[in-house]
Parts: sequence; structure tokens; C-alpha cells
Amino acid sequence: MTALRTTCPYCGVGCGVLATPQPDGSVAIAGDPDHPANFGRLCSKGSALGETLSLEGRLLHPEIDGARASWDQALDLVASTFKQAIAEHGPGSVAIYGSGQLLTEDYYVANKLMKGFIGTANIDTNSRLCMASSVAGHKRAFGSDTVPGNYEDLELADLVVLVGSNLGWCHPVLYQRIAKAKLDRPDMRIVLIDPRRTATADIADLHLPLQSDGDSALFVGLLSQLARAGKTAPDYLSAHTNGAEAALMIAEDWTITRVAEATGLSEADIALFYGLFAATEKVVTVYSQGVNQSSSGTDKVNAIINCHLLTGRIGRPGMGPFSVTGQPNAMGGREVGGLANMLAAHMDFTPDEIDRVSRFWGSVNVASKPGLKAVDLFAAMARGEIKAVWIMATNPVDSMPEADAVRAALRTCPFVVVSEMNANTDTAVEAKVRLPAAGWGEKDGTVTNSERRISRQRPFLNAPGEARPDWWIVTEVARRMGFADAFAYTSPGQIFAEHVELSAFENDGVRDFDLSGLVSTDYEKLAPVQWPFRRKPTARMFGDGRFFTPDGKARFVPVLPPPPLRPAPGSFILNSGRVRDHWHTMTRTGKAARLSAHMAEPFVELHPADADALSIRRATLVRLSNRHGSAVVRALVTDRQRRGHAFVPMHWSNQYASNGRIDALVDAKVDPMSGQPALKMAQVHVEPLLIRLYGFFVATHRPTLDTAYWAVAETTGGMRGELAWVDEPTNWTAWLRRSFALAEKLSIVSVDDAPSGRRSFAVFENDRLALALYISPDPVLVARRWAANLLTASGLDGNAVLAGRPPADMPDPGAIVCSCMGVGINTIISAIVAQGCSTVEAVGACTKAGTNCGSCRAEIRGIIDTNRLAVAE
Repeated sequence: MTALRTTCPYCGVGCGVLATPQPDGSVAIAGDPDHPANFGRLCSKGSALGETLSLEGRLLHPEIDGARASWDQALDLVASTFKQAIAEHGPGSVAIYGSGQLLTEDYYVANKLMKGFIGTANIDTNSRLCMASSVAGHKRAFGSDTVPGNYEDLELADLVVLVGSNLGWCHPVLYQRIAKAKLDRPDMRIVLIDPRRTATADIADLHLPLQSDGDSALFVGLLSQLARAGKTAPDYLSAHTNGAEAALMIAEDWTITRVAEATGLSEADIALFYGLFAATEKVVTVYSQGVNQSSSGTDKVNAIINCHLLTGRIGRPGMGPFSVTGQPNAMGGREVGGLANMLAAHMDFTPDEIDRVSRFWGSVNVASKPGLKAVDLFAAMARGEIKAVWIMATNPVDSMPEADAVRAALRTCPFVVVSEMNANTDTAVEAKVRLPAAGWGEKDGTVTNSERRISRQRPFLNAPGEARPDWWIVTEVARRMGFADAFAYTSPGQIFAEHVELSAFENDGVRDFDLSGLVSTDYEKLAPVQWPFRRKPTARMFGDGRFFTPDGKARFVPVLPPPPLRPAPGSFILNSGRVRDHWHTMTRTGKAARLSAHMAEPFVELHPADADALSIRRATLVRLSNRHGSAVVRALVTDRQRRGHAFVPMHWSNQYASNGRIDALVDAKVDPMSGQPALKMAQVHVEPLLIRLYGFFVATHRPTLDTAYWAVAETTGGMRGELAWVDEPTNWTAWLRRSFALAEKLSIVSVDDAPSGRRSFAVFENDRLALALYISPDPVLVARRWAANLLTASGLDGNAVLAGRPPADMPDPGAIVCSCMGVGINTIISAIVAQGCSTVEAVGACTKAGTNCGSCRAEIRGIIDTNRLAVAE
């Protein structure tokens, strides 16, 4: 079979993928060795893409009010309802909320419809939650939303500073590239700035666990220290920048002592970091959501950029500020104008640019001012100001701050349309009209990664049922609204060609985004390429000292750090984020059993001292609450976490857990410049949940659960799940039959250990295990992976199943550590203790753990350290 070159649909690294359809209908996945983003590497999520392509849960037909409809019926209703709302309430009464999952071609037509022909800029995207502060910071400093460098700079730098960026889990391929560079160049230094000691700390020479929101103070202090140490670039500052004096005037009072008070760091560690930065010319500062997702995120971005401008370390190999995006096409959305405060092709709402876009699109109705940003959009909806909204490829009921209020707003909106792959996301179930969209492997278009590199996503599967590409759906609605001439596209290649032409229209190098060199390119053969592309691709920007401001000079932005963020008495700072093997709200990764094997339920990281003070024991359940709502999650007690802080992943929705939607607790507080919500600054109350019984099950089918707590995950052969009861069921047999839909002919075998309060139940069907349930007054100790493997085993001993312990001939590999290779902790411990493996490399050679994406290497090193005594003995 021939491999097809495409691009991964997860993070902003934009890895090339080779997808090879197999005769049995499956798809083999491998990294593309020729793609310049990854050179063949893939992370655990990318490696498992072939396991996420099932049709289970897919939305296959248009629906109106939950009933199947034809495409004509659904499209006619969407078009007529939007037209009616506009006629009665004006264009500002309608909106689109899109996603970094959309391809550039999808984004382009959606933006053109709203801003060009409906006449409102009420189109925003979940990228507002990801990188809007970087956009604002770039534009303030550079006059354009331009990422200066590329991935090669991460390998060429002598110092890499990682700020609010857990690359090891969130951008693993970039982590691999840096780790390899450090191995090849031992003098390379890495500094990690993050309140948590994340997996990325494994490659760091210095970890600065600063107080949440202390980044501005740290970098304003760095600016001051660089000036004091004489580490400025006077000629560069004079020729290519403005405003250094004003920025330094504010910074001069930020001594190391004052920075230590604001950040909670030791003066010695701050001085060490400042000394490294001052002494090293080739410095790249990589930042991500820990910087962006703050009410002062834009100032943080400019505080970082200021340091690079002051030293002239920008636009040259191995140096510069580097924003790493979270989604596969957040950059493509920025290019086409997919944010409410952008017009199109990196043009804004100035009279000249409105005129230019109007003439290009042939429309007299181009929006004349910015629209509603994400948080403002849903607030306006709650007030009844939005009469029709179209949500595309995203799940705001789980991902937006104050997520319960977002769900309530959707319920008040008269007309909600959702274009979606999956039928039952927490957002899709709120829609009046559901439109089946094509997914990864079925879509055809382009995406742009964090280093400005455009790559093709190519289809290798037929779209199932009546699913259609998003660009087609938008185009059909536009035609029905009366804009047929402007939306006469028959292929994504035609849309891309128009996108290219708009980028070049009346440009002549005055705008950063320029694809004029691609005007005659064969779309089908388009290879990965960086923009700007005039006569040739541009690897780095600003090396010539020319910026996109009116005077061509970069601008320093004076930054006054905010007061230290400290929790109120009895409260914790809630830091939300991602885990290694899941992504966003699990609509894709939740389908892959191996991606749920590492972290199968929502959890909260707490420092041991905080857990002890609250009488929270390891693996028990915890309630987090504030005025917005509550969540129930598992306690993960670890010294990786700062005292007074709590980390909870944002992935779990009502599809996978009873009460794990953590963004329901996050305040809808935003950065005033970017409108990006502060998703890492909420305050919550933390308390142990009083539980009567804990449970764990494996079953061939998903149950219907009514327990006080539940969390379910795919496993090979069925489902696995965690349960908890406040009150014990009065009739276990009845509860089992009802919850697991067991036929009366199936008998339930059980064992009851009255003194310990533990019980086990098992159901067999056709000599195979259909259900095993283990119950205990304390968190259940059954080996999860061994139990899950029972679903595909034959010739099982019922007594062994009920005992909950693997027999000697069926060893337990232990909880998954390496998802790529399926290696469990017990296998790794055996390699360490029995075979003397004392390094990560030795464990990898013995077990293959850590030899693919490398995201688990920090965890493997921790296991080695824990078992070092056994090795020595």
C-alpha cells in the first residue's frame, strides 16, 4: 500500500505523518522522515492516530431537533434563520465560534462570509483561549503577528528558556529535538520556569518554580539586570527600536530582592538565571499557555520580547522569543483573520485595509470594526443579544471559562448550529441543528504550524455517511444566503489560491503575511513551506532589523508587573492544563485505549503538606468548588506541585466523567489587551469527599451509571471505569443488571470478604469475561491493566478473576508508563532490579520504553531513582 503524506491534527508542532490504508480497513501511521517539523518523530498521540478513526459515536447525517434531516433541509434552515435574525436584529445578532481544528480553507470561507458579506466581525475561535495574548504582544512589539524564528533555533541555541511550557507532555516532538541537541552539545543549558516540576524538568539545568503569574516580575527584573550589567546592544537599539528608555524606567526598581518577593524564588536562583541569560548570546525563550492564559498575558509576552530586543537577540540563528501554539491550525486561523479583532490576511480594521479587502472580495458590506471575542460573545448570548450562533469543530461547554454559564447561554440562544464529527459532545447536544463534518483523514486542505510552516492535510479515507468538509458546508450556506457569486468554490484548492492572492494583494512587502511566491504552485503537490514566501521562503524574520511598524522599528512596551497572585485563606490557586496522552476534550484521543491507559480519570495534583493538612489521602476523591461550580477528581499527592496550588487537567467532559469539567470553575477574567481568559488563575476550595465505597470495573460494554462518582475509559475489548458511592446499593444484583444491562440468563458470581468490606463480582458470557467489578471501603488496589486484559483473555479461572490478583502464569505489567510501546511500570522495575538497568537508555534497550516519543523518559528516570537501592543490592 502507498503511504500518503499528511499532517498531524493535534498540537501546533505540525508533524508530518505517513498514513497507509491497510486491506483490513485500518490505517498504519508513521512519522514523515522528510517533514522539517519532526523528521519522522511522533508523540504518543500522533502514533495512536490510527486507533482514533472508528465510526463509533460519529455524527453521520444532518439533524434538526434530534431528528434526521436532509442536507437541503438543514442548510436551508441555517441560511434562512441567519437571514431572519440579521433582518430583524442586525448583523451583530449572529456569530460563528470556530476552532484551531479547522483547516485554513475552512477558516477562510467562514471569515469571508461573516466579515465580508454578513458584515459583522462576530467570528471568534477557541484559539482565543490559546494564543491571543501572543498575537497582541507580537503586534505591540513588531507591528505584526509574526513569530520570528523556527524550530532549528531550538537546536542552535546555547540557552533555551522554557516559560510556562511543558514541552515534554504538550509538544513532545519539540522536547525531543531539544533533548537531542543537549545530548549532542553538553554545554547547552536549559532553564524551566513553571510553578510545577513538570516532566520537562527532566532536561532542565535549572527549574524556577515561581509563584503563579510571577512571569512579568521575573522578566522585568531580567531587563533591569541586563541594563545594569551592560548587556545591551546600543547600536541595534538606536537603529531598530523605540521606547527602551520608558521600559527601563519602570524596570529599574525591580531588583533581584524585589523579584524574589514577587515570585517566591530564591535570590540565588534568580541571579543564576539572570547570569546565564546575560552571558549567553544565543538564547531562545519558548513560551506557551503558562504565559498566555493570564489576565496579564500580553504584558508577559512583551516583558519577554523586551529582553530580546534590548540585547538584539532576535531574528538570527539560535535566538529570539518563540510562541508555541497549542492547536494544529491556530496559526492558519490567524492568517485568514479568524479572530474577531482581525480582518483578513493579517490586515486590521483601518479604513485603508477595510477598503482593500472590500475591493478584493467585491463586497460593500465588509465589517468596519472588531467583533465580540470569545468570552464577550457568550456573555452577549446570555444577555439575549445573539440570536443565532454557529459552532464549528470545538466544545466550548467544556473548554470555555465559567463553562456552566456558557452552557446556560447556549440554552437561551434561539438558534444554535453545531458542525461536528461526533454526535454527543457536551456542546453538540445543545444544538438545534447538527451538521456532520468530515474529520482528520477525510479532510483536504492546509494547516500552519508554530514556525509559520504551511503543510497539507490530505484525505486517505472516504467521509462516512453524509459527512461533508467544513468549507463545503459554509459555502452552501453562503450561497443560500444570496452570496453565490462570491462562494463559487468547488475545491479547497480554489479557496487556497484566493487566500494566497489576498495575502499578496497590494502588499509589496509592507505586510508580513505574503504568499505571493505560491501563486502558481500546484496545490496537490504543495510541500511544507514557511511564510513569508515572496521569491523564496523566509526561515527567520527581523534579522535585517526591519519591523512592520510605521517607522520600521520594533517597540519596547513598558510593563508594570501585577501584584503577586496569592490564594485567599483556605483557598488554592487552580492551574488547569493538559496531560501527556490526551488532548482538548478527548473527542479524538478518548477513542484510543492506549491513550487512556496512563491517566484514565480526572485528578488533582496537591503538595503532600497541603494534602496532610486537609486529611486527603492518596488516591481518594476530592471536591474542588467555588462560586461557579464544583468538580470531583482523584487525589494525586506529589511534591511536583507548589504548596497552595492545585493542578487539574482540562480534558474530562460529561462523556467520560461524572463531574470533571474543570473549566466550569474558572473565572471568565480576561487579559484587557487580548481578550484571552486567565485559565490558570482561578481560586478554589479543596476538601476530601466522604465516600462509603470505591469501585473499579472492566466490562465489554459501556454501562449507564448513577453513582456519586464515575469515570470511564476505553480499553482493549471494552471499557474500564472508576466508581464511588456515598450510599451502598441495597441490592447489588439489581444494580449490576440495571447499570450494565445484563441479560437475565447471565449469572453473577461473587465473593464477599465481610471483615474487610471488600466484594468482587464477575459475569461470564460464552466462556469470556463480560464484567468484573471490585469494591472496597478504600481505593481499590486491583491491578488495572491486568484486569483490563481479562476482557480479551480466554480460559479464565473465575476464582482468580474474583481474587483480583494475577496468577503466576499471567504477570501484571503494571500501570502504563510508555504508551507508545505499551510498557508498564512493573516491566520497567523488573528491568531495573532483575537485569540491572540503571539508565533510561538501558531500560529502553531492554523494554523499548521511552524509545519513541520520549515523553515518558522523566517518569522512567524517577522509577530508576526510586529503585536505585535495589539495583545496588
